[in-house]
Amino acid sequence: MKRTDTNPHILDIVLEKNRFFPNSKHPVLIYKQALDLPDQKNKAARIIQDVFARNGWTNAWKNGIYDFHHYHSVTHECLGICMGKANVILGGPNGRRVKLEQGDVLILPAGVAHKCTVKSSDFLCVGAYPGGKDYDILLGAEDEYKKAAGRIEKLPVPRLDPVFGKQGFMQTFWKS
Repeated sequence: MKRTDTNPHILDIVLEKNRFFPNSKHPVLIYKQALDLPDQKNKAARIIQDVFARNGWTNAWKNGIYDFHHYHSVTHECLGICMGKANVILGGPNGRRVKLEQGDVLILPAGVAHKCTVKSSDFLCVGAYPGGKDYDILLGAEDEYKKAAGRIEKLPVPRLDPVFGKQGFMQTFWKS
């Protein structure tokens, strides 16, 4: 059974610095309904983990999205929505509001703040990182900004898109 839509609707969102949330020169990418998933949480999560791992995005976890603004400075992140729906703010306070639902994939460049504001009771997502990198959690504090911005600037564009590998859209949108 085919699990990926090779021509998903793609939202690309560029977010400017927001106080001490650096955000990124690369756009956030949302592949709407990119994955065809079953209605069983664990099976859906396994499919997403397998798709991400096949493309070198590992160190995966299953859970929700934190309900506070945060970002990562040492790696990019992708989130696959296994089940349910969520409203998320991207870019920090007063940022861009987006709705995510089962089958969507959210690709966050390092530095992009994200926060879940509302979720359905069955919401579950899988997160993963290029090359299985570990991640940090930064909260937009003034004293962390300068070092975080330096780390973010040095991060390369991942070699493979988390869903579509070498043929992925990320390489087009995130030109080095």
